Amino acid sequence: MRNDDDYMRVALALARQAELSGEVPVGAVVVKDGVIIGRGSNAPISRHDPSAHAELLALREAAQHLGNYRLIGCELFVTLEPCVMCVGAMFHARIARVVFGANDLKTGACGSVLNLFAEQRLNHHAETTAGVLAKECGQVLSDFFAARRAQQQKNDSVK
Repeated sequence: MRNDDDYMRVALALARQAELSGEVPVGAVVVKDGVIIGRGSNAPISRHDPSAHAELLALREAAQHLGNYRLIGCELFVTLEPCVMCVGAMFHARIARVVFGANDLKTGACGSVLNLFAEQRLNHHAETTAGVLAKECGQVLSDFFAARRAQQQKNDSVK
């Protein structure tokens, strides 16, 4: 039987795939009854689509798998705390539980900047679990942005 760490490791592998494509390394999986039914890697740059976040791609695949946009009883595992857009999609899908790795202190909508799942005026509330493999999830992002800054400095010094 898989546990939260196992699903997050799958999401981390998807994040690394996104990084290889030049995308911000975020990965997500949707799980129903212990089976992964949706996977997503960040792809807004390559798809020319601002909504192509890992979570939304995983939700879309899961909805296709189930033949229903309502993902009742499903859990979503993602390496980075979801943003407002992604939480909104999770509301509409009726995700039961959201598990994330690293906090997003700039756009996180599960507690870091806002906590939409705790907002009583909204009609859906999912259970949230933060910090699963947080160090590993955060390191993938830190390494990515450090490499980007180093490349930018290199480019600037050549000019």
